Amino acid sequence: MPRPDQATVLRGLMERRHAVTESAPAVRARTLAVTSGKGGVGKSNIALNLGVALGGLGAKVCLVDANLGLGNLDLLCGLNGYWNLSHVVSGARRIEEILLTGPNDVRLVPGASGLVDSADCPLSAQRDLVEQLESLELSHDFLIIDTGAGIHRSIREFLAAAETVLVVTTPEPTALADAYATIKSLSSLPGTELEILVNQAETAEQAAAILEGVQKTARAFLHRTVTAAGSIPRDAAVPQAVRARVPFVVHSPASPAATAVQRLARRLRHHASPSPACESFFPRVWSRLSGKAA
Repeated sequence: MPRPDQATVLRGLMERRHAVTESAPAVRARTLAVTSGKGGVGKSNIALNLGVALGGLGAKVCLVDANLGLGNLDLLCGLNGYWNLSHVVSGARRIEEILLTGPNDVRLVPGASGLVDSADCPLSAQRDLVEQLESLELSHDFLIIDTGAGIHRSIREFLAAAETVLVVTTPEPTALADAYATIKSLSSLPGTELEILVNQAETAEQAAAILEGVQKTARAFLHRTVTAAGSIPRDAAVPQAVRARVPFVVHSPASPAATAVQRLARRLRHHASPSPACESFFPRVWSRLSGKAA
C-alpha cells in the first residue's frame, strides 16, 4: 500500500480540526508577522516590545522567533533558552518544554526557523509537531512571528501564512527601498493585511511623509493598500534597554519609544477581532514549506 504524502497527511489533520470546530467553535490567536527589507532596522526589538506591551494590556501573547539562524528574542529580554523548536522537530522535547516566559507573561518559542527542517521528518512526527504548535494558537490571543529580514523563500512562507504583516523600516534610503521591495513581493498575497512602521524616526513629520509616500506608491504601482502603523522615534532609552537585556517598554515605560509602541499595542488590542479556529497558522506554514501549498 503506498504511503501517504505530506499533502494527504495535512488534509487529514485539517479535516479533523474542522470537525472539532464545527461541534465546538473556538477562536485562535491573531497572527502578526514582523519583517523588514534589510537587517539593522530594529525589527526584532519592535516585535518583542510590541508583544510585551500587548501582554501588559491583558492579552495572552506568544512570540515566535523565526529568524533564520539568527534568533535573539530570548537575549533581548534577559532569557537564556537552550532548547528550541528544532528539538521539538527532532522529538527530543515537547513544545511546552521549550517555551520561555518573559515580561508580562509573554511566552516565547525560540528557534522557530527549525520548522524549515520539518519536511525531513517522518510523517507521524510532522503530524505531532503541527498538533503541538496548533495548541499555541488556541491558548493565546496574539501570535507574533519575528521573521528574518529580506525575501528569502522560507521567510516568505511565514509571511504568507500570517493574517497581518508589519514591515519595519527606518528613514534611511536603503532601508526604505528594501521595505518597498518587500511590500512589492507580498502585494499579491490574498487576504494578507500589509502595514508599515517607521522606526528610529527623527521627527513625527519625517515619519508621516515617509508613510504617505509608501502608501501612495503602493496604490499607484502595486494597486495595493498599505496601512500606516505609525512610527517609533529615535530614543536613547532603546539601546540602553538592549544593553540591560530588558524590553524598553519595561525598562523605560515613559520613554518616547515605549509610548509609541504602547499606542500601537492598544490599537491592535482593541481593534483586532478574534479569528475562527478553522484556518490555523502553523499547518499553513508547514504546508508551504514542504512545497505542498494549495
